[in-house]
Amino acid sequence: MSLTKEIGRNSTPAIRLAVVSMLLCGLLFPLAVTGFAQVLFPSQANGSIAHFTTSNSKAVGSYLIAQNFSDPLLFEPRNSSLSASGVDPDITLQDAIAQVPRISNLTGIPQGDINDIINQNVEGTFWIFGSPYVNVLRLNLALIHNFQTIYEQKDPGLFVL
Repeated sequence: MSLTKEIGRNSTPAIRLAVVSMLLCGLLFPLAVTGFAQVLFPSQANGSIAHFTTSNSKAVGSYLIAQNFSDPLLFEPRNSSLSASGVDPDITLQDAIAQVPRISNLTGIPQGDINDIINQNVEGTFWIFGSPYVNVLRLNLALIHNFQTIYEQKDPGLFVL
């Protein structure tokens, strides 16, 4: 048997296996995972997009990625040097409570009301690991929603979406 025939006979199955593997791993598997994610977890699969109101289809951010809130009337995310990834959307409960006096002084909202909103939005960690945290975007949207007239007066630019 010639060397050319031997190479062809041995390489044909390898090429077929490579093509089938590329189709399975590069096309079919990602499509299947995406399909299952869309069915089982549609919000998360689409980026956990936040909307200003339920009737407003305008996206204002993602609950999974930190937003750059520079308005002193709102809760600010943690400093990126304190976050391992720099895009952490959450702050600790203590960080949220520390911002209450500033927001209360600037908006006139009683500190107790702001603390209530924080407590309504506290998320826990698994059992005893970690400490309670608050999603900054969710917290700011709740603050604006509950005190919309105050925010409309103080910062009308917040409502230009």
